[in-house]
Amino acid sequence: MEQQAAEADRKGGPGHTVLVALALAVPITKVAYTVGGGDAVRDVLVGMEPQNWPDVLLGMVITDPLLGSVLAVVISRVVFALFAARGAVPLGGGFAGTARRAALTIVNPLAVAVIDACFFGPWWGLATGLVAFALRQGVVVEYRTGRRRSRRGHQRTHEHDRDEEPGGTPHRDAGYRPPSWLRRAAAVEQWVALSLTVLVLPCLAFVSALDGQAWTSIVECRVTNGTETGNDRLIELGRKGDGVVGWNLDSEEVSNGLGCTSDESRYVREPWWRG
Repeated sequence: MEQQAAEADRKGGPGHTVLVALALAVPITKVAYTVGGGDAVRDVLVGMEPQNWPDVLLGMVITDPLLGSVLAVVISRVVFALFAARGAVPLGGGFAGTARRAALTIVNPLAVAVIDACFFGPWWGLATGLVAFALRQGVVVEYRTGRRRSRRGHQRTHEHDRDEEPGGTPHRDAGYRPPSWLRRAAAVEQWVALSLTVLVLPCLAFVSALDGQAWTSIVECRVTNGTETGNDRLIELGRKGDGVVGWNLDSEEVSNGLGCTSDESRYVREPWWRG
């Protein structure tokens, strides 16, 4: 069982699969529901141009604190588990080993905490950093106790099994005996990480995709259609010179707007669950 878990870590685990699936499906769902689907989706994507397509996912993440925070925690944990499975968790005691483990475990959660705080405020950043650190600490305990084995340790185990050898082992800290509460916490961490990855994150992503809000700014611009000029609301897709290229919510087509001003509301339609 532990060997299967470590093998899943080496391949990125379920988190890698979920992240790839969401990165592909959620932005298209967001565009389709927001602009009405059908030919409108194609027109919007053509108007955005391929290099701007990731802006849909980015816009969703940086405007939804809960989605952005959960995504940061999941990515932090997936990346750490991936490198831990390849032997990145330092084994052995002493100051050097402890310092290396602490640095490896803390640096990334600290980074995501700072990023989250910049977007959503200090409390979101603090919560995100603490959760990311806790989930990483569970991975460290799993590998240090030998419940999971890195690729390097697994290869050596094929040559000779030295789990009980007094001098230490190639794939675990022989002298490391975490307290029972920490072992239980590490087991809980596995279920929490799995739940966040395969249940919470997809639900939050699709809720955000179907909430009726635009993924970027809505602007009110002067739009010329033939011989007529009027003020229309546009979902900004890109900027061309002094104007904006956007999806025109009034005429339901891609338009060029000039003299644009920002609209405070990003709501385009009612959320899917109210429709």
